[in-house]
Amino acid sequence: MAKNLIVYYSLEGNTEWTVQEIAKRIDTDLLRLVPKKAYPDSGFKKFFWGGKSATMKEQPELVPYQVDLSQYQRIIFATPVWAGTFAPPLRTFLKENDLTGKRYALAACSSGGNAQGCFKKLMTELHISGVDATLSLIDPKDKPSAENQERIDDFCEKIQ
Repeated sequence: MAKNLIVYYSLEGNTEWTVQEIAKRIDTDLLRLVPKKAYPDSGFKKFFWGGKSATMKEQPELVPYQVDLSQYQRIIFATPVWAGTFAPPLRTFLKENDLTGKRYALAACSSGGNAQGCFKKLMTELHISGVDATLSLIDPKDKPSAENQERIDDFCEKIQ
C-alpha cells in the first residue's frame, strides 16, 4: 500500500514533468485529473479561459476516475498556478471527495514566480493551516536546472 497519492492537473506539461520527477524519488501513486472539456492550451484563449475559470472558482466536470482514498495517508496536490491560485480541476476533486484525516504536501509550477499565494488558497480550500512540504518551480520542463532538481530532492526528503 502506497501511503502517498499525487493528485494533479497539467495543461502544458510542467506539472506532469514535476510529478514524474517526484514519483522517481518516493513511493507514490498518481491520479491525473482531466476535465471533460479541455482548456485552450495556447494564445490569448489559454490565459483568458484558464484565468477566468480559476478566478471564478469554477468546478469543471472531470473525466471519471477511480481512487480509494482510504489507501493513502498523504495527498500531494500538484497544479499549475493560474491567476494566483490553483487550477480548477483540483477544486472539483476537493468537492467530490472526503479528505478527512489526511496529511498534505503541495507542488506548483508557474512561469512567473513564487507560488505562495496559490498554496495559501489551496490550504484555505482544504481548511488547514499547514502542510508537510511545498514545492514551487518555474517552468521546470522547459527550463531544466540543477536548482529545480535540488528543490525536488528537498521536497521529497521532507515527505519521506
